[in-house]
Amino acid sequence: MSSKPDIYTTKRRGRITNMLFTSACFLATMTCIFLLVLLIWNIIIQGKGWLSWEFIERLPSRFPDKAGIKTALWGSIWLISLTAMFSVPLGVGAALYLEEYAPRSRWRKLIQLNIANLAGVPSIVYGILGLGLLLRALQLERSVLSGALTLTLVVLPIIILASQEALRAVPDSIRRSAYALGATRWQT
Repeated sequence: MSSKPDIYTTKRRGRITNMLFTSACFLATMTCIFLLVLLIWNIIIQGKGWLSWEFIERLPSRFPDKAGIKTALWGSIWLISLTAMFSVPLGVGAALYLEEYAPRSRWRKLIQLNIANLAGVPSIVYGILGLGLLLRALQLERSVLSGALTLTLVVLPIIILASQEALRAVPDSIRRSAYALGATRWQT
């Protein structure tokens, strides 16, 4: 008798282990999804009496019966709009420059490293920076503009990195094909 395990026994054991692990992961995922749906359903059932069009249109109030979310909703819309207006063109433009036009140098590598590091900074640090720099040093008021500029600082490194990855994903053959068809570098 040989002391080595049979190859078929090893494969069978591996398949059984794989099936058990897959089943356990599926069961855990379904349990979490069920609990999440149950939680959302409970929130909807309990809040059904309070959610109405008047709740959206009313201004905040000390009285719960007359309170609404109109100013918070419009503030969020303005904040998101201004942040996108500032950060998307700037982030995509910076990524385009760094990928297509910036010379491959140590300076570019240093900038890339700093952008990657800034993407990992916690948002509370950006909030403190916005408070100290925008509100105190630049004397901006507490406004939607200062909030949008602070959020722009938060999302700008992420937009730059995502845009760079999207530009790197375009195969060089497609670029050359576009040049062959007469497209300029800006059009490509």
